[in-house]
Amino acid sequence: MARLAFVGLTFLLLLSGCSSSSDGDSQRSRGQGNSSPPSVEAVQARGGTLPLQERMSGTVRARNQVAIYSELSEPVVAVEAQTGDYVEAGEPLVRLRRETYQQQVRQSKAALRNAKAEAQGAQAGLRELRSQLKRTERLADQDFESQQQLESLRAQVEQAKATYEQAQAQVEQAEATLQEQRTALRRTVVRAPVSGQVGQRNVEVGQRVGPDTRLYTMGNLDSVEVRVEVTDRMFGRVRPGQTARIHVPRQDTVLTASVTRMSPFLNEASYSAEAVIEVPNESRLLNPGMFVEVDVAYGESERATIVPLSALYQDPSSDARGVFVAPTLGTEIPVDMPDEFDEDNPPPLTPPTPTTFREVEVLAEGQQTAGINGVAPGDWVVAVGQNLLANDTGERVDARVRPLPWSRLLALQRLQDTDLLNRVLERQQRLAKQRFGDDSASDDSARSSVSSQNAPTDTTALDMTTSQRR
Repeated sequence: MARLAFVGLTFLLLLSGCSSSSDGDSQRSRGQGNSSPPSVEAVQARGGTLPLQERMSGTVRARNQVAIYSELSEPVVAVEAQTGDYVEAGEPLVRLRRETYQQQVRQSKAALRNAKAEAQGAQAGLRELRSQLKRTERLADQDFESQQQLESLRAQVEQAKATYEQAQAQVEQAEATLQEQRTALRRTVVRAPVSGQVGQRNVEVGQRVGPDTRLYTMGNLDSVEVRVEVTDRMFGRVRPGQTARIHVPRQDTVLTASVTRMSPFLNEASYSAEAVIEVPNESRLLNPGMFVEVDVAYGESERATIVPLSALYQDPSSDARGVFVAPTLGTEIPVDMPDEFDEDNPPPLTPPTPTTFREVEVLAEGQQTAGINGVAPGDWVVAVGQNLLANDTGERVDARVRPLPWSRLLALQRLQDTDLLNRVLERQQRLAKQRFGDDSASDDSARSSVSSQNAPTDTTALDMTTSQRR
């Protein structure tokens, strides 16, 4: 309903603002049987190339962003970090109950001591048997010991050696068990793996957590990553080093950065690849988890005639896409364009001059401009009010044209509908007060004041935002 009311108000302003008759009773008929020519606004087409860019959606992530989980299933006894805290890598975040793990460490230490004692005993027995074997070998060489006794000692030495090696293995096993228990004990303190800020806290004292319980999300917010899904159509066009413009939601701010990395693989499910854009974030304009729109400039169009996007008009009857041209503007009718646009004193409307529709080929479209063939640079093209010129016969329509500088028209294109409506209403109230005085500056007088020649600049701009973007 709000949109319908907005369009209705736009039409009412247009109906009263684009008529030059003093009595306000004449009606527009789109150029046929019209007692007063319609009023439109035009800019001069330029020659050049148009930057090619693609708008994509991205997700913001903090640098080194990581989710924190516990590796143990235990109750929480202390929470050391709160949401928003900055912590260094290694600082404690959460402490878990640790009595069981302390007891296991003590038991492992005792088992290690027993294993070492048994190994020392086995080593002593092996040394003793080896000494006896040496003496027996000398005596056997002198025929004082039998060969049978010598072989028996040798077998005993081998047995003692195996016993010692087994004891050594038990020592190593006990050491590994102790190390494992110490590691488990250390895990009762969940520490920060990276330096950064913690957020999304999901832990309380007394809560039993486990490996599937996310405790925090943390990362470095001084620099963030914008991750963009590049479709298979754009795959190969987007490359590292290209300029990316990131539109910050809820703020009239655009951040400029470069594509940092680009995945060489397409996802089999989504048929897209991930591009990463690293952006400095000292001002904290970007928050992790935020969705943003990203314009990636991937080249330039061929040389063409550049016109504003609002100048393109699609004929609803034939679907032909083109522009309305005022061929006598700048030739038979001189144009004196001021350096700066004065909203209270805009350039005057020209006398009635012919306008014709020319079908064009759109080579490329940017964010606010388009590159076309079919119109020469320097031609004056109607950018606001084309719907007032369209007719079913295709004949020319005489119109009064207000020339506008590019800066003014591009500024109008950037305005949102609501912002533009507020500006129009404020301006009509100001004009009404100037003409009729404060006491009679009612809604009716404000509406009637639109019929002055100064009104088409904003009223036709409203027409542009509601009717010409097709």
